[in-house]
Amino acid sequence: MKYVQFSTFPEENHFHGIFTRSGGVSPHPFESLNLGGTTGDSQDNIIENRKRIFDIFNRKENSLFDVWQVHGNDIIITDKARPPDTPHLPADGILSNSPNVTLLMRFADCVPILLFDPQKKVVGIAHAGWQGTIKKVSQSIIKKMVEFFNCKPADIYAGIGPSIGPDHYDVGKTVIDAVHEHLPDIKNEILSYVDGKTVLNLWKANYLLLREVGLKNIEISEICTSCNVKDWYSYRSEGQKSGRFAVVIGLS
Repeated sequence: MKYVQFSTFPEENHFHGIFTRSGGVSPHPFESLNLGGTTGDSQDNIIENRKRIFDIFNRKENSLFDVWQVHGNDIIITDKARPPDTPHLPADGILSNSPNVTLLMRFADCVPILLFDPQKKVVGIAHAGWQGTIKKVSQSIIKKMVEFFNCKPADIYAGIGPSIGPDHYDVGKTVIDAVHEHLPDIKNEILSYVDGKTVLNLWKANYLLLREVGLKNIEISEICTSCNVKDWYSYRSEGQKSGRFAVVIGLS
């Protein structure tokens, strides 16, 4: 099993990992560490894959809190795990200040944004595809950290994880128009024209949005999922049968 961590994050008081697709039990075309429950993979495989991830950090599976990701900007704050017999709540950002909770989200091209405030001891994850980006989910989750936990943006560490890079993310009129409408101040920095196509840089968009609300400690992994399908799931490259890789964070 392999996973990525952000080198700028303080090591103490928390753990985090962005897991590649290797080291699990799912068969082709999901091979092998798939966490996506809507792809056609069996629930037994997903449960075993999740157990292997939690074992890496010596976490109990009943500490899990995850959500139904809907490409919006709603944020859920929790101090309790999600009971396994309860439905997922719709949201694209999750926060906790409880060491008894392990936050988990699933990705396959969309941008994972990990957050850690070592002063207030708060952790979070946001899910930012193009829709979440133009809805400024990255700013919504920072505002929640400030409002509910009295965090200072300058104290917050953010990591922009593996996701589709600008070299592979050509977009059409719907996305271009949405960027012009919702992100007019940065549109010229995040839209480029290459070989007759318009490409969107989600990494830079979310970096600029985080900077706008006062973050100073932002690390970008610069790993393109579409370029590296051997290691990462990519919906754009693999289509409907693409698995989902796991992103986890919690307090220790």
